[in-house]
Amino acid sequence: MRVAEGTPPGETLPPAETTTLWDFPRQGVDGWRIGDPAYPGVTPALACLNVIRRFTAKGDLVVDPMAGSGTTIDAARVLGRRALGFDLAPRRPDVLPADARALPLPAGCVHLAVVDPPYSDNLRYSDDPRCLGRLPAPDPAYCDAVEEVAREVRRVLRGDGILAWITSDEYRQHRFTPVGFRTYERLLRHFAPVDVVCLARRNDRSATPMWQHRARTRGFYLRGFKYLFLMRKGAAS
Repeated sequence: MRVAEGTPPGETLPPAETTTLWDFPRQGVDGWRIGDPAYPGVTPALACLNVIRRFTAKGDLVVDPMAGSGTTIDAARVLGRRALGFDLAPRRPDVLPADARALPLPAGCVHLAVVDPPYSDNLRYSDDPRCLGRLPAPDPAYCDAVEEVAREVRRVLRGDGILAWITSDEYRQHRFTPVGFRTYERLLRHFAPVDVVCLARRNDRSATPMWQHRARTRGFYLRGFKYLFLMRKGAAS
């Protein structure tokens, strides 16, 4: 397997997406190490590749403030972009320790920021009390923390910089929380909308016959997609 920092694969990558419905059956791309498919809530590699191809050029700086297994920074390097990843609990040496609300970057230096934060407290990513994954989605403190991240991302983006924010709604303990709508409302305070993509959820722990049976018999829906909000720094709407 070739390492993601090698020569860009060119024709080995699928064509860029042309609609707002993205459905990638697997997290990875054949022949390339882009992130870790086993990481909880991992971002699909092709989602990152599509966004990076669409909104940046070679040499531009791509930043992931919550890098996780490093999918975004691997994808950026495949395409010849500069890449920086930060995380409260780094899992690899090229991801730097930092809070997404206080990035060690000067203002106006980033071309594209890709943010795929925890959507609630259903997965434990870190024991750090600052981790968004320790906040339940229904708690107003979750949206407040989301907005703090958005404000910091806006600071480090260039004047024409792009934000790609991935999130999902939550149905838990008989309660639906529209995390996507609430997040979008906060993002609109700081960014102008570009588009919204529906990103199909694959390889989730809930994608099993047991959970499908529970959904049918108990009258609820499993989460079938994530939101990919594409936004531009500038005048908020």
